[in-house]
Amino acid sequence: MRRTFLSLAVLAAASFFTTAATAQAWPSKPIRAVVPFAPGSATDQIGRAFAAEMAKVLNQPIVIDNKPGVNGMLGAAEVAKAAPDGYTILIGTNSTNAALKSLMKQLPYNQDTAFAPLGYMGSVPLIVAVNNDVPAKNLRELVNLAKTKAGHVTFASASTSQLVSTEMLASMAGVQMTNVPYKSGPAAMTDLIGGQVMLFTADFAVMLPQVKGGKVRGLAVTSTQRSAAIPELPTVNEALGLKDYELIAYFAMFAPAGTPPEIVAKLNQAINAAANSKELQEKFAPIGFVVEPGTPEALARRTQLETAKWAKAIRDAKIEPQ
Repeated sequence: MRRTFLSLAVLAAASFFTTAATAQAWPSKPIRAVVPFAPGSATDQIGRAFAAEMAKVLNQPIVIDNKPGVNGMLGAAEVAKAAPDGYTILIGTNSTNAALKSLMKQLPYNQDTAFAPLGYMGSVPLIVAVNNDVPAKNLRELVNLAKTKAGHVTFASASTSQLVSTEMLASMAGVQMTNVPYKSGPAAMTDLIGGQVMLFTADFAVMLPQVKGGKVRGLAVTSTQRSAAIPELPTVNEALGLKDYELIAYFAMFAPAGTPPEIVAKLNQAINAAANSKELQEKFAPIGFVVEPGTPEALARRTQLETAKWAKAIRDAKIEPQ
């Protein structure tokens, strides 16, 4: 028995030192970062910028892999089933890591347990905008237009934020609008400009250049405060005389559950270094992006709170799970 005990002890020690050595040597090859939305989306733009800064800290390239579909579910599912070795990570959002649980009847992964939180990146508000030919010069006029006939106003959506923000606005304003789903934000924007849909609520990265360029008409921002990036636009609360409307998009990184804590710590350090980059902050300040470095534990707590918040927003907007 003593010999057996010693053998087990040797095996345990060998396993420990092998794990420690692996974590110490990590990363020894490029890291794949899955973006669950299309190229050109805010998630894609911000994810690429963070990846470039993180690579400087980790001394390995981070390769962006766009896997759009089903409000981010396809990309998130791929990361959930990946090996927990730190070489596959998710550029997550409120869609993939908070709202999908309430939007879908069934997910191919357990949203609450499938991921190891790595670090929070930041948040950005959305802009409510209409096609230039829509006869509504402000949000109040748009609501009045929607009241003339239920479902008359059509709106595009390619993500959870875009869908829930508009449905919540319609619910609080007491109107019905018709959703037209898209695979990507840029595709939805193209159709908004072309007049195939009347309304689109999207993040600043997709929307702000088109509003400032006169391609579409901005009506309001979805945050509780006006944005310094476009201060002339009122908040939804201001425009409609509400007080409880708020919906912003946020971004965070996750790894598959079971990723070694030493690797999680290294990734968190790299994420925070990227968030503190003056160059990155200045690049995204014009789209209202606000960074917020923190610990994996802080992201875990935030994810729990955001999941509850989005569940309420989806219930209040009367969105049926699909």
